[in-house]
Amino acid sequence: MKPIQDSLRRLSNPSDFQQRYEKIKHEVLNHTDIRDFINSHQDQITSDMINRNLVKLYEYINQSKECNKCESLETCKNMLQGYHPQLELKGSTIDLRYERCPIKVMHDERIKYKSLIKSMYIPKDILEASLESLEFDEGRSDAILLIQEFLDNYEPGKRMQGLYLHGSFGIGKTYFLGAVANGLARKKVASMLVYVPEFIREIKGSMQDQSLNSKIDAVKEVPVLMLDDIGAEAMSSWVRDEILGSILQYRMLENLPTFFTSNFDFKGLEHHLTYTQRGEEEKMKALRIMERIRYLAKPVELTGKNRRY
Repeated sequence: MKPIQDSLRRLSNPSDFQQRYEKIKHEVLNHTDIRDFINSHQDQITSDMINRNLVKLYEYINQSKECNKCESLETCKNMLQGYHPQLELKGSTIDLRYERCPIKVMHDERIKYKSLIKSMYIPKDILEASLESLEFDEGRSDAILLIQEFLDNYEPGKRMQGLYLHGSFGIGKTYFLGAVANGLARKKVASMLVYVPEFIREIKGSMQDQSLNSKIDAVKEVPVLMLDDIGAEAMSSWVRDEILGSILQYRMLENLPTFFTSNFDFKGLEHHLTYTQRGEEEKMKALRIMERIRYLAKPVELTGKNRRY
């Protein structure tokens, strides 16, 4: 009971209240976001409006924006978990609008697709990937710059190439896809990262439970698709032509950006696609798939040390 009485006594002290009020006001008005918001509405916002809405402004500055104070959805510090505040002007009132934060966007999209695509996976380190966390060295700089360019210029329906990231084992190709996924989440754009070898096994099993078409449609239609480790799967004519070919053809016609990672360069992947599990050589069919991949993605080689050790 004593702490409550102390708080009431402090509130009843006009001098103490005024000091704390001025301190809060100073903190609010010196916050970068608040200054920018006031400057952008300087013809509409008055000192009286600021005073009347000081509590909301203080609420805004003490919460995480763009996940800058939260490591995960579970550790979200905001009043509404997974939602961050946006300042907006409503007549003579400064109000707060809560929107899904980047982590919440990524979580919701993952849950939505995860119920359908079991081979969709994002390891913990991938969840934390960002362009800022990528090491900018000679073997990776081209890819980083191209990803930044893609994120800056992405618009739904706009013709944009993804990237075909190829290189040796363990150099962080999947981590780059995580950075793309997180960057898209900040723009509230859905993406899907699919591990191709497991996806192929899943697709084969889906013929028995009648979920084949719905799974293929989900992969076809997601705004940005990332096919991880293409070339590591056992290739059959049916998988290559009816599954992979169908997905890539749809995405090519609909201008849906697609990213790939592989241990093969284009020439190596073409060879992999040419020979089926039965040893059949089908060069023209392989070239047809490669033509779609070349249309959808620009090849970029990643080099460097094996980061798994």
